[in-house]
Amino acid sequence: MKIIEQKIQGKDPEKKCEDGIVVTDDFIAVIDGSTAKTNYRHSRFRSNGRQAMRLTGKYIKKMPKGIDCHQFLIGVTNYIRREYKKSETEHLLLHPEDRLTCSAIIYSRLQRQLWLVGDCQCLIDGELIDNPKPEEAVHAAKRSEYAKKLLSQGTTVDQLLTKDASREYIMADMVESMKQQNVSYAVIDGFRIAEQFVKVITLDFQPHHIVMASDGYPFLRETLDESEQLLRQQQENDPLNIDTFLACKAFINGQDSFDDRSYISFKI
Repeated sequence: MKIIEQKIQGKDPEKKCEDGIVVTDDFIAVIDGSTAKTNYRHSRFRSNGRQAMRLTGKYIKKMPKGIDCHQFLIGVTNYIRREYKKSETEHLLLHPEDRLTCSAIIYSRLQRQLWLVGDCQCLIDGELIDNPKPEEAVHAAKRSEYAKKLLSQGTTVDQLLTKDASREYIMADMVESMKQQNVSYAVIDGFRIAEQFVKVITLDFQPHHIVMASDGYPFLRETLDESEQLLRQQQENDPLNIDTFLACKAFINGQDSFDDRSYISFKI
């Protein structure tokens, strides 16, 4: 495995990034911690998404080099589960929105496989493969429609980039859809992962160029520079993310982007 280039960048300069990249002799991973949508916290020092990302990264760094995807899903679930107090278990069973949650894409050198757990993306020799949440597009479309309604009624773009009322409008829907976490889509959250929704891509023994990234890159390309350029074009042309690219978040004033982002390119 030969690393070509990589980058991690948090969206908010005042908060620590919830994305992470792990590189070992046997694995390469991009981990995307889920932004908390309630006030429930597991740590006084870290956000839930950052805590989930850090724990998953720690597990990947120490897991056996020959582990397969099924074994990884069991192992990382048990590792996260240890963070929960026994008194929390029943609450977290009923309220997935309060769990330590992240998505991850992992490349295994020995298995020659990519494992996509949750909302992440990759390019294999230029071909895009992603694994979006089922309701994400629905929420983004609803937000777009409401934002356009607000704009037609006199709200300015700058007002929405300061306080995004259109995101607040869909927040209850996003929390409700999290009840389907590890039911209709897979994530890493300390509970049994819905393995039927994990994508496993097995590669042949030919050379390949692979790019792995979190969903902070709306237009993923084979070079970091081009991926960044397209992100900046999106910010300039559609900062609310309601037209050329639909998302559940905007490029809020004072922030670097609409989401944390991580990118790694390598050859095998």
